[in-house]
Amino acid sequence: MKHFKHLLGITLFTIAIGSAYACNLKTPEYKNTALVTKSIGDKPAKQFVKIALLLDTSNSMDGLINQAKAQLWDIVNEFTYAKCGNESRPSLQIALYEYGNDNLASNEGYIRQVIGFSSDLDEISEKLFSLTTNGGEEYCGQVIQTSLKQLDWGKNADDLKMIFIAGNEPFTQGRLNYRDAASNATEKDIIVNTIFCGNYEQGISTKWKSGATLTGGEYMAIDHNKQVVHIDTPYDDIIIKLNGQLNGTYISYGALGREKKAMQEVQDSNAAQMKPAVAVKRSVSKSSRLYKNSKWDLVDAIEDEELEVAELKDKDLPSELKGKSEKEIKAYVAAKKTEREDIQNKIQELNKKREAYIAKNQKEETGELENALLSAIKNQAARKNYKWD
Repeated sequence: MKHFKHLLGITLFTIAIGSAYACNLKTPEYKNTALVTKSIGDKPAKQFVKIALLLDTSNSMDGLINQAKAQLWDIVNEFTYAKCGNESRPSLQIALYEYGNDNLASNEGYIRQVIGFSSDLDEISEKLFSLTTNGGEEYCGQVIQTSLKQLDWGKNADDLKMIFIAGNEPFTQGRLNYRDAASNATEKDIIVNTIFCGNYEQGISTKWKSGATLTGGEYMAIDHNKQVVHIDTPYDDIIIKLNGQLNGTYISYGALGREKKAMQEVQDSNAAQMKPAVAVKRSVSKSSRLYKNSKWDLVDAIEDEELEVAELKDKDLPSELKGKSEKEIKAYVAAKKTEREDIQNKIQELNKKREAYIAKNQKEETGELENALLSAIKNQAARKNYKWD
């Protein structure tokens, strides 16, 4: 669309540990951590970016869902570089709702929470790929209100909290007035951004722009049926091969570990089936600080102090570690950690070359949903002193 500026790269859904300071505050120069904690009173220990995606899954929205599937990893990769004003990295959480689908319960307004706020990138991907479309009634005001009530938005005024709702029917449908939902969002310091899938002027006349401006959000119109442009590069095959090696560094533990390890591979396959370039982007996400799996992977769990090796039972260990001593397990985990970091560094270095190649050869805009999301995110993040490096 002519009214969108091209922005390379993207995000959904980031990002390491947040700071004890608000993003819009300057960091006091204390050397003693205890003094810092005392000086900021009840400030949360982490800074969050919380994004709720509300996607219309009626019959006409297959193109929108496909764009979201293709561009998830662009969004994650963009957020890798986000910083708070005091140089700390905020944590990203994404929630997903679908609405306007006849397969959903009519007594709940044809609305379903697909996943609540989560930083589990594999699970977010799995839920996104599970979406199917069907005819239905699209109640924008009600799905916004439902997400406001059901999700844990937190009480930290310095968190960045955003809703993105996408669809193509009048914003006024349903018994709940969208203006009331917008008012409730404003009270919670949540910005509502609207993405109309169709003609820009038509979106204005059907109140999609009004739904955004009431909360200080942005109104955008996209061609949701436009094919996403991916540029193949000389580095893609190498990155995909390194991703296979990266998977070999994950050490699952417990029943959840076996399930999540399988999910990791399935989501690799889902990305590859979209297009090889999507698999590359997912590989880059997996090489970033945002891809953390301490609930099922021993390397991340020990690094994040989720558990101690002494706590592990032999039945919860993978076959290669059964019967091993605590010392042997620690040595094995340490070796896998070193191997993982080496592979991740290689992927990141190759991705820099890949991005330079794309920038040089890019002739068309990337996905329209991608551009719409990133444009709004960066504009609104700037209000709370976020920046990108």
